[in-house]
Amino acid sequence: MDNLALLMEGFSNALTLQNLLFALIGVLLGTAVGVLPGIGPAMTVALLLPLTYALDVTGSLIMFAGIYYGGMYGGSTTSILLNTPGESSSVVTALEGNKMAKAGRGAQALATAAIGSFVAGTLATGALVFVAPFVVEIAIGLGAPSYFAMMVFAFIAVSTVLGSSRIRGLASLFIGLTIGLVGLDGTTGQPRLTFGQPLLSGGIDVVVIAVALFAVGEALWIAAHLRHGTPATIPVGVPWMRKDDWKRSWKPWLRGTVIGFPFGAIPAGGAEIPTFLSYVTEKKLSKHPEQFGHGAIEGVAGPEAANNASAAGTLVPLLTLGLPTTATAAVMILAFNQYGIHPGPLLFQTEPVLVWTLIASLFIGNTLLLALNLPLAPLWAKLLRIPRPYLYAGILFFATLGAYAAGMQTFNIGILLLLGALGYMARRFGFPVLPIIVGAILGPEMERQLRRALQISAGDPAALLSEPVAVVVYTVIVLFLVGPPLVKALRRRFGRGGPTDGSRSGGGSTDDTDGYGAEADETVQFDAFGTQTSDGSARVIRVVRPKVGRRGK
Repeated sequence: MDNLALLMEGFSNALTLQNLLFALIGVLLGTAVGVLPGIGPAMTVALLLPLTYALDVTGSLIMFAGIYYGGMYGGSTTSILLNTPGESSSVVTALEGNKMAKAGRGAQALATAAIGSFVAGTLATGALVFVAPFVVEIAIGLGAPSYFAMMVFAFIAVSTVLGSSRIRGLASLFIGLTIGLVGLDGTTGQPRLTFGQPLLSGGIDVVVIAVALFAVGEALWIAAHLRHGTPATIPVGVPWMRKDDWKRSWKPWLRGTVIGFPFGAIPAGGAEIPTFLSYVTEKKLSKHPEQFGHGAIEGVAGPEAANNASAAGTLVPLLTLGLPTTATAAVMILAFNQYGIHPGPLLFQTEPVLVWTLIASLFIGNTLLLALNLPLAPLWAKLLRIPRPYLYAGILFFATLGAYAAGMQTFNIGILLLLGALGYMARRFGFPVLPIIVGAILGPEMERQLRRALQISAGDPAALLSEPVAVVVYTVIVLFLVGPPLVKALRRRFGRGGPTDGSRSGGGSTDDTDGYGAEADETVQFDAFGTQTSDGSARVIRVVRPKVGRRGK
């Protein structure tokens, strides 16, 4: 009951005219930018983050929440109408949604995606109200060894789950940790990796890092690999659903929510697994399985709900433990840090009004998005006709402006270009970007927790195993790393499945369907957040049809 009382107080703060205006502006900006091709929620949030600098902390976070959810909504529009998702978690939506659009049912696909996102977002945010304080009660009693162990788990999760190989994921993580070391040592005051440059003594601004890796790196990569001109879009009217569409969608919405939220709440990173599980579940439970692969509405409703529920679930480790486990959450934590607020167990005690106002604004932003996206869908579709040179020139301009505004130093622009080139090269050679930004953000905090644990124990490494939670987390890490290779080795040893012709890759398989339900001649390609493609390198997410027997390029 205390949680509900605090939530009502949050609504009273969020429902003021000024804060409602901030929420409206946030959802409009987030949707408008998120709907553009090749731009996912993480890039949307990173690009628009500097716009919140001039606002007070409450208005800034309310606007930021609107941008966050707006970017999620916008990504589904691009997936359905252009078959070009902004991130890997939207691949499944594109598989069925684009086929529905080509069959003249784009309006129904957009409608079930929008309503499913609203249902899942609302229910998952409601779960956040009750789950987050419970996690806080447990987290308050944890010491430095447990926090260090959980950060190690977060690092391992985002580095080994994502990417075409674990080695590339871990290499990206170490790049991020190295970036996080730049500046003065917190204990000794000695400069580290500053190369004699005084402007680096305070470290590299994390906003500059995020904008460079997501906005600049992604814009350069997409601009370099997509053809010039305006993409062919599918015309769409005002989204609406028939009675049969409602009947086939409401259960996938609920199931997608149940599948997605736990995966987001567990610090394991990514929404790819819950969207895939939702798709497989709906295909098995559907009364029309023959329509899958040809535009089944369940294949849009379930995964889109799972995607948004997982996104809301990521706020649990973000707010309660300070662990950003997805690309978007990694950028969201910067919104707190720019005001000197550090998410973690004490956040609910030190800033209760702010936290509950933010959670209330998530409900408000979700409702505004549903009210706006359904009637304005034709307008968002017209944004897809923006010529690509104008689009990416605009992205680079605003990214540069945001980097300069972060510290009012031209030096930041040089850092932006340097890290932007790093982001481009990471995509070029198939290195996931998320571990880089997570390592840069959490690296300094992990170092502080490690030093604190060792200082208390007078340098005894056994102190890292002195708490039960730490022991459990390390056990999970070992199982996480050893389990999959062991199972694969056993299957290979006893001949139980597994490809023997080398065809196992991020794309098609020799089966009737690939891992995402696509037909055998399709290749599912992930962007740099997932970085899993048919040839092991990063590609813009899309579904292509290579010649039979060849891998997609």
